[in-house]
Parts: sequence; C-alpha cells; structure tokens
Amino acid sequence: MIRFFVTFFFCFLITLSGADDFELLKRADKYAKSSTKANQFRAYNDYKNIYLRALMNEDQKLKVCALEGIVKCGTKLHIDVSQYSDELEKFQQKKSSRTHQITKKQSKDIRVSSSHKLKSIRWKNERLVLSFDKKLLNNQINYFKLYDPKTSTYKYVFDVHASMLTKSQTLKKQDIEKIKLAQFNPTTLRLVIQNSSKVAIAFKKEQKELIIKMVPKKASAPLQTPKQIVPHKIPSRLDRNKIIVIDPGHGGKDPGAIGYRGYREKVVVLQISNELNKILKARGYKVYMTRSNDRFIRLRNRTKYANRKKADLFISIHANAVSKKQAKKAYGIECYFLDKSRSSRAKKVAAQENSADMSEMDYYGKQSFLSTLSSHNIVASNKLAIDLQRGMLGSLRKSFKNVKDAGVRPAPFWVLVGAQMPSVLVEVGFITNPKEAKKLVNRKYQKKMAYGLANGIERYFVNN
Repeated sequence: MIRFFVTFFFCFLITLSGADDFELLKRADKYAKSSTKANQFRAYNDYKNIYLRALMNEDQKLKVCALEGIVKCGTKLHIDVSQYSDELEKFQQKKSSRTHQITKKQSKDIRVSSSHKLKSIRWKNERLVLSFDKKLLNNQINYFKLYDPKTSTYKYVFDVHASMLTKSQTLKKQDIEKIKLAQFNPTTLRLVIQNSSKVAIAFKKEQKELIIKMVPKKASAPLQTPKQIVPHKIPSRLDRNKIIVIDPGHGGKDPGAIGYRGYREKVVVLQISNELNKILKARGYKVYMTRSNDRFIRLRNRTKYANRKKADLFISIHANAVSKKQAKKAYGIECYFLDKSRSSRAKKVAAQENSADMSEMDYYGKQSFLSTLSSHNIVASNKLAIDLQRGMLGSLRKSFKNVKDAGVRPAPFWVLVGAQMPSVLVEVGFITNPKEAKKLVNRKYQKKMAYGLANGIERYFVNN
C-alpha cells in the first residue's frame, strides 16, 4: 500500500509539472517585467524550471530563452548567475563565430552594466554622502553585517546596484579603522565599513543620494563620574527578535545515511546544528532545536514543533549520500525549498530523506500538500535558500579548497510540509564522498559551515 502511495505521489507531482512550456515562458516574461522583488523571484524560479525542462527535452531554443531570463533576473536580484552566464556566453560565441570573440570579462560587462553612476563622495555633518547621476530605487541598496571571530572584526557592507566613474577609494573617519569603496563586480558598487568594535549604522536614501551615519560604540565622551554616565543606546535590530528553529535530521533509530568510514549522518548534522545554535544565540536570536541529542522524531512533529514555537524560520540540516559507485564523483553543498520539482535529481534526494518515516505521507494527504505548495512561503523559502547557500560558500571557501556549489532547488521534502514559516532543507555535503566526508567530521569545517549559515540568516532578514 505504501509503495502504491509513493508511486501515486510522484506521478501526481509529474502531472502538476506538465504545464505547456510556452505558457510557462510567457508567465516568466510577464513577471520579469515587474519592478517588485517578489515577482522578479517568481520569474527567476520559472526560468530555472524552464531550463531544467529544456535540458530533459534537449530543446536548445528553449534552453537559450531560459538562460537569458536567469541571467537577467539573477543580476537584478544580486544572485550569482556566473555559471548560467558562462553557458549562455559559450552558446553565443558558437553562434557568432563569424565575428571576433569577446572575452569573458567584456561580455559580462556588456550584459550587466549598470545605468546608475557614482558622481561624488563627500563628508557632510559627520555623514558620508554618496551622490549618483540618477534617482536611487528602493531595491538598489542591500545592507548587511558580518563578524569574523578570528580577527574580532565587524564589517558593515552596503551593496549598491551602480558603477563608479573613479577608481577604488579608501576613506578616513576618526575612530573608524577602515572605510573602503570599490567596484565589487560590473553591476555592484560595494562600501565596507570595518572596525574592531561595533558601530551604530543609520542610513537613508534621498533622491540621488545615499547618506550614511556611523558612530563607533567606543566613541570618546566627556569624563563623568559613574553615577553621571548615561549609556549610549544603540537602536536594536528588529531581526534579532526573530525565532529560529533548527532541525538536525534523523536521530535515534534512524541513523540517516551511512557514509565513508561508517560516518553517520545523524551525528554530523547534530554537531553542525549545535554550532549554529551557539552562534545564533550569541548574536541575540531566540533559537530552538527539534532535538539536542540522539533521539528519533517523526517528520510531522518537527514542523509541528516549529509552528508551536511560532518560529520565523525553520532550517532542517541533512547530509547527502549516493551509491559506492558514484561516491567519489558526487560532492557539493545544496539547499532545497518545498515545491513541485521538475528535476529527477531533486526527486531522488527527496525520496531518500522521505523514506525515514513513510507513514507521514498518509498523515498529510494530497490536499494538505497542495495547500502548502500554494502558500506564499514558497517564494520566501526560495529567498532563504539562496541566502543560506551564499553564506555557506562564502564562509567555507575562505579556509577550504574545492567547496562545490551544487545549487538551490525545489523538492518535495516531507519534513518541510506543514511549516507555517519560510523553511529550507540544507544538504551540507555528501557523507559518502571520501574527501567531503573528512571535512564534514572536521570541527573547524563544521564551525565555518555554521558561521556561514548564520550569515545567510542575517542576510535574509536584512533583505526582507
């Protein structure tokens, strides 16, 4: 009976994904023309789905349309689409062999050049003022914070969708160690404020200007007796009041995947989850874990717990696995969000994780699953998955080689069904791959992974 239900379930998903390619492309083009970020994300997702279908059907024309859409929307959303742009570039070079070849850097500059230019930088009333040639839009500015525990350094980063007319500049301000402005990539101007102590940052957008106020926490003040001292109150960040539920996969009677040298998934993911728990709590978040020891929890009780805690985010942490024949080839970090998958690979990964507790499928049923898929949480979860992926890669690549970006994908994971908040399943790597498995049991690697996840969560809250 269970086998029949599983077969029916996946057939049902395939039926849902059978929409006409032309209609899907038409819808994506419509969303892409919108100025709202949510619609841009919808277009980006549709183009990625079209791309997968084009690969399966070997439709070259559809593939090119999808690639153009992915690059266009991804650039607007500040998502790394270099792999897709490289693939599109190769196709364009083959097609236009009659003309001279354009270098990789030149072609990227042509595709993503920004229409906004930085005209001047100046200090005014202790505030840094960046003036541009056109009015700034709300979605042109991304702001986030980073902290490096090794060097005890705080970084405050502004990414502006614009380009410079002058070279990179290092600015100076009393009590601030370093302020640098540079062209991060052809479409992004990056301002980094770096200090060994915290800095209170406030900024506003006025027509063509971005105005930034920065006050170091340890700024000098007139000497006072202890009774006279009034502490300087830094405005609290709203996102620090958020509730996050971390879900270490498997546990107890369910070991998860058994990998290289007998490493067990349930042990590795609990260790990474514990590290993430410490980092988030240290940053002021309220954090709960579905399990903090080696015990089995049914899938439906995991999201039920998150709903009961009224969580703002639900993050389920797992490790991937393949057969021994493929073990040396398959590696990389992936993030999944709940949606109808058109990728056979995503369905295989989901089937592997779902197999731990098959009875959950009967519990939720078809109607419950459909109502979850129609939720606005799909878009939010996709955004969260992208930020988590970027956070992990950025953190790990600073200290480790060959950290592979295996992408962000939709998939029907039952552990995410029922969550009433943005939810993501993270595959931290392949425990069956000899090289990656050694990293996954390395405590330094685990801490860097957790640090990257924490940064991804910060980025998500700042951007949303």
